[in-house]
Amino acid sequence: MALTPQNNEAFLREVDDEMRRDQLMTFWERYGRWTIAAIVLALVAFAGVLYWQHRQKEAAGVQGEQLQAAYDALGNSQPDQAAKALAPIAASGRDGYKALAMMTEADILLSKKQDKAAAAKFGAIAADSGIAQPFRDLALIRQTVAEYDTLKPQVVIERLRPLAVTGNPYFGSAGELVALAYLNSGRKDLAGQMFGQMAKDETVPESIRQRSVQMAGAMGADVNANAAADVRVVTPASVHAAQSKEAPAQ
Repeated sequence: MALTPQNNEAFLREVDDEMRRDQLMTFWERYGRWTIAAIVLALVAFAGVLYWQHRQKEAAGVQGEQLQAAYDALGNSQPDQAAKALAPIAASGRDGYKALAMMTEADILLSKKQDKAAAAKFGAIAADSGIAQPFRDLALIRQTVAEYDTLKPQVVIERLRPLAVTGNPYFGSAGELVALAYLNSGRKDLAGQMFGQMAKDETVPESIRQRSVQMAGAMGADVNANAAADVRVVTPASVHAAQSKEAPAQ
């Protein structure tokens, strides 16, 4: 009996479905085990990532507590105990906590008048490409403050000039050191310009702006009249002394 168009279409669909089932079975026989293995490996990898993230959060919490314990010890005038708490954090791989711990270690060395060792610690942070750039820039400024008296003015200028520009978060701290280096190298004109720029920049910390206003005015640099009001008289020596005591806010 001849097939009608409808029966013929149904027959072709059955043949097509049967071929697909045969192809699927052939594929499963050949690759089924590998497919299951791949799925299992993917699930294991995903579980591993979740576990690693959980451990990272736990480790961050522990290091945060250790860092706070170190700060508490410093607040109680116990620098040696603080240094002991900071050591494992500084040796860890968590960049933020590591940088904070190392900087605090360097500050403890500064408090003990061990400027050379402190500068080396700051220098290690500045040179570590695995640490975030803001930490590295701050460490470079702190390093320069720690060893300022032993550096030639040109070394200070070349080291900090990239940071001593308007718009940089550390413009005030870096710019003040660069301006002093210009002054010490006999470039009063460039020193006056740098102090003038900081005096006009409202993003620069107020303490640095006040010193910059006075220094710029003394060198004949253009300073905004409002910025020049109510400032203390300062000298290059007092600027350097202030930088040595202050942690750069910029």
